[in-house]
Amino acid sequence: MGQKFNELSEKHIQFIAEQKIFFVGTACTDSRVNVSPKGMDSLRVISSTRVAWLNVTGSGNETSAHVQQDPRMTIMLCAFDGPPLILRLYGTAKVYHKGDAEWDELFPLFQPLPGARQVFDMKIDLVQSSCGIAVPYLSYDSDREQLSDWATKKGDEGIKQYWADKNQVSIDGLPTHILAKSS
Repeated sequence: MGQKFNELSEKHIQFIAEQKIFFVGTACTDSRVNVSPKGMDSLRVISSTRVAWLNVTGSGNETSAHVQQDPRMTIMLCAFDGPPLILRLYGTAKVYHKGDAEWDELFPLFQPLPGARQVFDMKIDLVQSSCGIAVPYLSYDSDREQLSDWATKKGDEGIKQYWADKNQVSIDGLPTHILAKSS
């Protein structure tokens, strides 16, 4: 049965550390709802009411555009092995780019990833767990290396050009400010 908590417990924090994938959901009043899968060991628990995750360059930049308009964010994790569990973190997030002072505080929490473009800092106001008994068992083989290989091959200048070409606005035309804030 589902339970609600005001903060992460030690059990929740351990569960988060063991997961290989998590999902991020955001939206604005007039935007499409965006749900993105994330991996690459890019989620960190900072405290029982705060998490951060490192975002790498991808085909879109919806989460950044949404959070700058409306800071609501949901992070969902599922147990694909072991005991069933779905864990949702609800809260408000801020996005930090390489040019922001907060980047220098948060980025060292992560292993550097090629193409890193933002860090999201989320204040948790509700933790909700549910049974997860309908989630299938899946086995983890390894991380995919294609995105890291692609970003490494592009290099810093190639990534900035990609941001200019593909990451300046969301699919709904909302600005991401990636070039202005990442200088």
